[in-house]
Amino acid sequence: MNFQQLRIIREAVRQNFNLTEVASALFTSQSGVSKHIKDLEDELGVELFIRRGKRLLGLTEPGKELVEIVERMLLDARNIKRLAQQFSQRDEGKLVIATTHTQARYVLPPVVTRFKQAFPKVHLELHQGSPAEIVALLQAGDADIGIATEALDGAPDIASFEYHRWHHAVIVQQGHPLTAVTPVTLEAVADYPIITYHEGYTGRARIDQTFASQGLAPDIVMSALDSDVIKTYVELGLGIGIVASVAFNPERDTSLCKLDSAALFAENVTRIAIRRGHYLRGYAYRFIEFCSPRLEEAVVRQSINPERDSDE
Repeated sequence: MNFQQLRIIREAVRQNFNLTEVASALFTSQSGVSKHIKDLEDELGVELFIRRGKRLLGLTEPGKELVEIVERMLLDARNIKRLAQQFSQRDEGKLVIATTHTQARYVLPPVVTRFKQAFPKVHLELHQGSPAEIVALLQAGDADIGIATEALDGAPDIASFEYHRWHHAVIVQQGHPLTAVTPVTLEAVADYPIITYHEGYTGRARIDQTFASQGLAPDIVMSALDSDVIKTYVELGLGIGIVASVAFNPERDTSLCKLDSAALFAENVTRIAIRRGHYLRGYAYRFIEFCSPRLEEAVVRQSINPERDSDE
């Protein structure tokens, strides 16, 4: 048994059992992939994959259990390298943050600035994606920290912590009729075409639930993945916008007006997440503390490695 065989088993699941894609992902040949799988099955004395001819269709029962062990073994192999780097290059390395556009654009800049000042030799990678993509990056070990409002809480193998709370806000063109409505009501908002987030992004489910709870069917004429696009089309007069309140900047968005509408929508919670068992370098804990001082290293460590810490 060797690590290449373990990587092939894991990659076969990730690539939906397509051996051509497995070979491409691992920079090897398809025949080599097949041989590694056969050698491992012979060594273990069990078949790991369900087959139809030469095609792999899925995992057998022992294969399913083996994949869980393989994931832990490969994760710990990565952790060993990170552990060595922590002591040999304490303030150097790479930190990968997976987050959404709204967080990267409007919430994280002060944190990133402070982090780069404290750790100038650490290469910081910001990967923007959907909440589901962020979860996948964390679970695969391809991101150290994930930050999003959806999908993180309760995701398998993921520990998450509250980062900040926020509300949605209604934005309109300067001089729009809604600016004269006091207080703004949900019924008044529903009278106009609405531009807001795409499903699965930045609290969109909360927006839909709010209207539905009042028996309203809003005319959502456009949806987008990020706040800047929404604001652009509101400026063009194609509708009113519903965005995260942090996405509105009165100094920059001079052609727009944010209405006093926080009371209309339920509070949202953005979370910071880490894969359980993932070894974090010291500077990763500092990044989390810069986000939220109450998330001290000991608190985070206990959540991502509860068994390990309890044995010490």
